[in-house]
Amino acid sequence: MRKTALSDEVLMAVEKPARYIGNEVNSVMKDKDKVDIRFAMCFPDVYEIGMSHLGIQILYNLFNAREDTWCERIYSPWFDLDQKMRDDNIPLFALESQDPVIDFDFLGITIQYEMCYTNILQILDLAGMPLRAKDRDESYPLVIGGGPCVYNAEPIADFFDFFYIGEGETSYDELLDLYKDHKRKGYSKKAFLEAVAQMPGMYVPSLYQVIYHEDGTIQEFVKLSETAQFPIKRLMASDVSTLPYPKAPVVPFIKATQDRVVLEIQRGCIRGCRFCQAGMIYRPAREKDVEVLKEYAREMLKNTGHEEISLSSLSSSDYHALKELVTFLIEEFKDQGINVSLPSLRIDAFALDVMSKVQDVKKSSMTFAPEAGSQRLRDVINKGLTRDDILNGAGEAFAGGWTKVKLYFMLGLPTETTEDMEAISELADAIARRYYEIPKDERVGKCQITASSSFFIPKPFTPFQWAPMLTREEYREKARFVKETFNQQLNRKSLRYQYHDPETTIIEGVLARGDRRLSKVIEGVYRRGCLFESWTEHFDYEVWDEEITRQGLTIDFYNRRERGSDEIFPWDLIDIGVTKGFLMNEWERAREGKVTLNCKESCSGCGMAKEMGVAEEDSFPKRGAICVES
Repeated sequence: MRKTALSDEVLMAVEKPARYIGNEVNSVMKDKDKVDIRFAMCFPDVYEIGMSHLGIQILYNLFNAREDTWCERIYSPWFDLDQKMRDDNIPLFALESQDPVIDFDFLGITIQYEMCYTNILQILDLAGMPLRAKDRDESYPLVIGGGPCVYNAEPIADFFDFFYIGEGETSYDELLDLYKDHKRKGYSKKAFLEAVAQMPGMYVPSLYQVIYHEDGTIQEFVKLSETAQFPIKRLMASDVSTLPYPKAPVVPFIKATQDRVVLEIQRGCIRGCRFCQAGMIYRPAREKDVEVLKEYAREMLKNTGHEEISLSSLSSSDYHALKELVTFLIEEFKDQGINVSLPSLRIDAFALDVMSKVQDVKKSSMTFAPEAGSQRLRDVINKGLTRDDILNGAGEAFAGGWTKVKLYFMLGLPTETTEDMEAISELADAIARRYYEIPKDERVGKCQITASSSFFIPKPFTPFQWAPMLTREEYREKARFVKETFNQQLNRKSLRYQYHDPETTIIEGVLARGDRRLSKVIEGVYRRGCLFESWTEHFDYEVWDEEITRQGLTIDFYNRRERGSDEIFPWDLIDIGVTKGFLMNEWERAREGKVTLNCKESCSGCGMAKEMGVAEEDSFPKRGAICVES
């Protein structure tokens, strides 16, 4: 019988023990004595959320395809098991072998969200590893970070040996081969990291020193080794159709947040929304071949038994063969009762026509993301969506039988005015009016318009990275104001309004644009027992505020000031291909309310065409990847 790190007594004492036992369908078991590299892949949140993450499944499949490597999974233990492990001195273990993490060669942590930073320290702590990289010698696994947050990894840089910046399928094989070679020749952590630092996309924080001005801004980055790169170019695959993909993803024992097959149809986005980090760091837009996707769908549904398939991308409507793919999925699997999920659709007749083909779609609501209530502010953020687009889209949805509409907005966007905020409830009311314009005998009951607002957070590598944020009191007052305007609308009985808490927004803003000095804050918050800070019910604003103050820092420094055009940012040592000059130009156009056309309509000179070695006039084939030959 396979040994377990947890006794039956411990498992019976915790909530959802299936989170920790492994052995799920399609999980990979190997003989650890017959592999050269053991890789622990970690998602620093609870099992149900981590199991829904496509990136983990892709890397798990990629690593385990190598005969010399065994990749296993780790998720953050929930509070009950966390306490039990500390009380009983149980080391953190991997799901497949149940072996302690400290026995592995690598601990890879995917970092999707800033508010999971204390959970990263939980993983290191429970594994029995010193939190800071400088205190870990050759006896400990190498700790690697990846994911969107590593595009500004400075707040957590001191905890990691190195970061992999870019798409995981491009260079991990080369990295693992390099490790094998060093291991065979007599492993030295320092020598290995010096070699890693020469590889494209690899950032080794210990090889760089940050010098600050007296006002707290960055004066310069100093390389401490000749092997260190500056800047560090992110890794990107030009042909996404040929990348390895998990045709037999691991199927969780318990219901995951997204309990379905996920089919990635493209990467990147052509739209250029000025608040969207993903739209910048994942440029250019690259589509997967529709025939490849059809084969993936067949294999994945057969190998998992899932009853739903979700098409994943930043803007699904822009995929050239969306209608063909959706029609195929419905016809191919109509006898199996497979549902098709289509997130990230734009509001237009094409999208609604596609949605109308999807089974059981009328059981759910239609989701639109105007982001701003007024046309003026939508132009500021370059949303590329007009009031007519929204109202006509809603009208088409109502005519198609939908009665529930969800609307997503942001409050606190740059240049926002009172009129812009009032326009949120007015737009929601206008959508409800469009429904009640339908003859009464043709309606399906009453309509329900639910508007939700989050608070704007400037992210690195966006045109809004220079923008100031507001205080939590100002955010809260804005939300109260908008809520009052909903009560004044004609169709208020059909309208609902809700908003996120501003406290999490404030701390996320600090971490998103933070520097290395914040590592002491993060460690201090963790030492005071803060875990799962992305969960509203567990988030403690006061602890963060106190620790920031205790380290001689201020929230206002990170959030409240507008950055100067010549300021050096903590993330400026990374080159994503999109130039800082382009982002600055877009910031200026935003403040002037000028719209920039999407990539298929006109090249905006972001830098990616040059990055790909393609002349701007040749950058846009009729279909396929932008900036890349189809």
